[in-house]
Amino acid sequence: MTKLTIDKTGWLQTVEVIESPNYDARPDKSNIKLIVIHGISLPPAEFGGGYIQDLFCNQLDPKKHEYFASICHLKVSSHCLIERDGNLIQFVSFLERAWHAGISSWLGEPECNNYSIGIELEGTDDLNYTNNQYHQLDRLVQCLRRQYSKIETDALCGHSDIAPGRKTDPGSTFDWPRLLRQLDQGRS
Repeated sequence: MTKLTIDKTGWLQTVEVIESPNYDARPDKSNIKLIVIHGISLPPAEFGGGYIQDLFCNQLDPKKHEYFASICHLKVSSHCLIERDGNLIQFVSFLERAWHAGISSWLGEPECNNYSIGIELEGTDDLNYTNNQYHQLDRLVQCLRRQYSKIETDALCGHSDIAPGRKTDPGSTFDWPRLLRQLDQGRS
């Protein structure tokens, strides 16, 4: 598999792009220094169907599932989504502020959307993520670290880490040691 690359406008090359309207300008485009891992499934604990993409593009139909009526009004996005089969989709340029973190803080600095990149994994807190997802996540994190030098080796966290008590994703089944091993192996 070829190495992922990012162009000067903040878009990955050779991946699927579905542009979300849910973003705005970062206060400082040179201050990208954190990667936030999320978990999402729509409807809850169900996969496929394109509903995550619909949510990020403000096209989620509340008539398709009873749960959707409670979230279809939300204006949210993430920079990328990695589906169960490893397919990678980008929604927002990395140079723009995606709306993924909400009320958040990292190492005492509030408003994580200002300086972070959000990566959603299709999954739930209590179901293992797939080998394909870990492989693609490793590739993406390696690419982001090459492109944005302020992302230190320890600047990788879960949504639950920046919004404790409010968020639980990517959940207890996310294998942090596995991801960190993969990243270490990729640096050699």
